[in-house]
Amino acid sequence: MYIKKILWVIAIIGLVGAGIFAYYIYNAMLSPNTAFDNEDAYIFVPTDANYAEVREQLQPLLKDIGSFDAVAKQKKYTTNLKSGRFVIKKGMSNNDIINSIRSKNLPITIAFNNQENLAKLAGRISGQIEADSLSLISAMTDPEFLKASGFNKQTALGMYIPNSYEFFWNSSAETFRNRMLKEYNRFWNDARKAKAESIGLTRDQVLTLASIVHEESKQASEQPRIAGVYMNRIRIGMPLQADPTLKYAAYQLPKYQNTVIKRVLNVHKDIESPYNTYMNRGLPPGLIAMPDITAIDAVLNFEKHSYLYFAANANKMGFHKFAKTLAQHNVNAREYQRYLSNQGINK
Repeated sequence: MYIKKILWVIAIIGLVGAGIFAYYIYNAMLSPNTAFDNEDAYIFVPTDANYAEVREQLQPLLKDIGSFDAVAKQKKYTTNLKSGRFVIKKGMSNNDIINSIRSKNLPITIAFNNQENLAKLAGRISGQIEADSLSLISAMTDPEFLKASGFNKQTALGMYIPNSYEFFWNSSAETFRNRMLKEYNRFWNDARKAKAESIGLTRDQVLTLASIVHEESKQASEQPRIAGVYMNRIRIGMPLQADPTLKYAAYQLPKYQNTVIKRVLNVHKDIESPYNTYMNRGLPPGLIAMPDITAIDAVLNFEKHSYLYFAANANKMGFHKFAKTLAQHNVNAREYQRYLSNQGINK
């Protein structure tokens, strides 16, 4: 009888212990453990991160970091981390959180436009994905990659078509660059390639001219007309005489670093540079900035007309006045020059 009582006591203690253990496991693994009010919180796990780095991000988001540590160790997450961008939803348990941050890497949408050069593009992208600007610029300017892809230092910027794209946050610089090459080839579909051929320009030349058109005007409605002016000049062998190319040439010189040229002067026309389209006929050797898709398509579908000149419209800022004769152009140009002088813009 005495032994039976002991066995009953042991059994009861065991059941109580099992219940306590089960309760602990339930609380540790399955009860809600979030401490934020928003519906979602995100963490970014870098490549080669250790558990301490992930824990540091999680701590302010969780009610009980200790219970999370226990479950993470039990599920071997502490030694098997995955890099990426992960979501933690309000009310998630430790078990749910670990499942999410171990296997549900979420894509992000990155966007870029109007970057002046590859260095600025790299800086823009590095703020959106894990890869830093140095690794990005190195990948973008890799000589072997450029040669294999049909680009050079002057045309490389044209490979990056401004738009929105979906990436994983932990994408490497090479992953970004290679994806952009695929997007470039996708952009240049049969229809666009046929249009480029029909107007007698290569893809690089289309992009170079588009970069000039885009710098001349951000108004999509008049970009085809501006493109038509330049195509007319190319057709008759007239220098492009594009002021944005003079600014670009100037900005390559130490004298003009950290300055903003608001008014193109005769001194700029004397700059020795292949980008000086007053001195040199035809297109410059590469892009002067990143054109929007509207400007690219404006070149491919340029307006056919008889205009050879245009000048900024002082009465409608952002737009231009077009002229067929030099005499009329000079009238338009002097009107805009007077406007600049009245505004105190002398350089």
